[in-house]
Amino acid sequence: MYAMTYRVTYKPRREADVQRLNPARDIQPVSEFRSNAAKFIDQVRQTKEPVIITQHGRGAAVLVDVDSYQDLLERIELLTALLEGLESERKGKTRAHVDVVKELRAMPTR
Repeated sequence: MYAMTYRVTYKPRREADVQRLNPARDIQPVSEFRSNAAKFIDQVRQTKEPVIITQHGRGAAVLVDVDSYQDLLERIELLTALLEGLESERKGKTRAHVDVVKELRAMPTR
């Protein structure tokens, strides 16, 4: 049996929505993060921009707000599904939508 599910949550970002990275605000050493974690959590909630946490002068972690993280996961899921579909098409493993609908309509109902 075939099931078709459509879930679209992708919202393209406009250039006005994207802020430039502010190194003084958005890149912080882990010691500063330890001392002011609540401040940085408030910052990512308000700005919707990540904070890069460094350790020994190198990037070690990224702090993002929950909504941005969920949006990122949904975008990855969408892109993965698109890539899988393109790969299936390339391998000839797809069927035309109209053919599947005809097959489903021909199936006996319970």
